[in-house]
Amino acid sequence: MRFVLIGPPAAGKTRIGKRAARILGVPFVDTDKLIEAEHGAIPDIFSSRGEPHFRSLERAQVVKALSADAVVAFGGGAVLDADTQRDLESVPVLLLTVRPEAVESRLGNGKRPLVPDVESWIRVYERRRELYQRLADHVIDSSFRPTDEVAADIADWARSPEAAHKASAHSTKEYTR
Repeated sequence: MRFVLIGPPAAGKTRIGKRAARILGVPFVDTDKLIEAEHGAIPDIFSSRGEPHFRSLERAQVVKALSADAVVAFGGGAVLDADTQRDLESVPVLLLTVRPEAVESRLGNGKRPLVPDVESWIRVYERRRELYQRLADHVIDSSFRPTDEVAADIADWARSPEAAHKASAHSTKEYTR
């Protein structure tokens, strides 16, 4: 089983994705954590090498993560890459959303260089909203619901015919190439 969680920063992709993976009995992969393990803290990468360098590191980790049968969480901006967008055409994708009034308490830890406050978060989210929605096969809001409840809903979706159909269509394509 493989599917991808996308969404804005602070939507809960890592926290909720870990729980969904545990429910489903599959590994969890977070592209931001892979980057940090190999290259150090993301804010440091942004400040020392810039966003374009970070995005190239991110793309490499997206490719690596998509090769695993796992629940995969992308960083909020990973979907900006055109190759990543094409990769997602053949993988079930769940958009995890969050409302601005819920995200405020999740910001401010210094780990999100593009969204240090709610105002910048809103600007980033509004620029990406249409792209997130276009790429998503299903949407779940994490704003004011318990993590375990959202994770259970994600697991239910991952087991659904909708998600299974897209995953099986992908594996059929692989074998016919």
